[in-house]
Amino acid sequence: MIQLENTYYELAKGHVRKENARGCLIICDRGIMDAGAYIPKEDWEKLLAENAWNSIELRDNRYNQIIHMVSAANGAEEFYSVAGHCCRSEDVGLARDLDYKAAAAWVGHPYFDVIDNSTDFETKIKRMISSVCQKVGIDTGDRLLTTSKKVKFHVFGPLPPDSAFPPFQDFDVEHHYLQSTSSRAQARLRKRGQKGHWSYIHTIRRPHPNGQYIEVKTQMTARDYNNLLSQRDDAHFEIIKTRRCFLVNNQYFQLDIYKEPCHSRCVGLMLLETYTSLEGKSLEDCLPKFLNINKEVTGDPNYSMFNLSLREEWDETQKFCRSLHGKKIKNNMMNSMCSANPTSDDACNKCQHQSK
Repeated sequence: MIQLENTYYELAKGHVRKENARGCLIICDRGIMDAGAYIPKEDWEKLLAENAWNSIELRDNRYNQIIHMVSAANGAEEFYSVAGHCCRSEDVGLARDLDYKAAAAWVGHPYFDVIDNSTDFETKIKRMISSVCQKVGIDTGDRLLTTSKKVKFHVFGPLPPDSAFPPFQDFDVEHHYLQSTSSRAQARLRKRGQKGHWSYIHTIRRPHPNGQYIEVKTQMTARDYNNLLSQRDDAHFEIIKTRRCFLVNNQYFQLDIYKEPCHSRCVGLMLLETYTSLEGKSLEDCLPKFLNINKEVTGDPNYSMFNLSLREEWDETQKFCRSLHGKKIKNNMMNSMCSANPTSDDACNKCQHQSK
């Protein structure tokens, strides 16, 4: 598998070096981590050790995006069949189990999208294509409409014991905001890894005329990352987090656990994120029951990482960002800040000042 992929990577590199060549997208049906779903865990770990491989290089740095298309055996059982398939012999139960293991093998990749069976097959394919287009920066207009969006929730502590979680991957994450010449653009660096192995991302976030946001993410080397660190914005704290990634009911979640040193507003802060098209009761039912979820904070500037990282108090700074579009957003600042740190009288005083 590695030899095959490397062959196509080299062919693609040769293509894009040609004059007037267009960009080249490589799509792999299955990837290296899938092998770990079909052999015993101890054999997989032995394979990694003998070849001096690690998951950060094989999973995060090798592939720019992972899309898991959930099997019909999990949520669309009436459409699952082995008839006419020369290489499919699993019954529904085994197919469902293998599908879960294949998805779990990729848990932890920074850009992991799960396309479930909540829609008809044609829409499922459109959701997949839309996800790829969004990642590579292709504007599909209204041709691939999807209602899926990122939602964020504030979670009360303490963190449950590890045994309360399904299989998960923990990552060390560091964010640095960079100096920007425009108040309507944000640039940041991210360092993410496990056991001393790291991946590096440069992100530029800016408003789009249609009212949405554009995020351009570029993978980079450790040397480029360290060079760009000289441009960090001293108005912001470095953000340090543990990011816990896991699957619940075919829904991919990331739980960010903020760590010190940080501003007092971030002490004990935990934020849960996922992408979903569900709303209302359906969304509530899919959330992890073992977490003490306080409320949804999607779009609330009080829970924006940019604002959370500011060194100055929010009532004393001109840098607090309510919207990159320059529009004022109405929100209950007092309730949001008190929920973020409900035991802090100082936080409550700041909320009251801010909300006047």
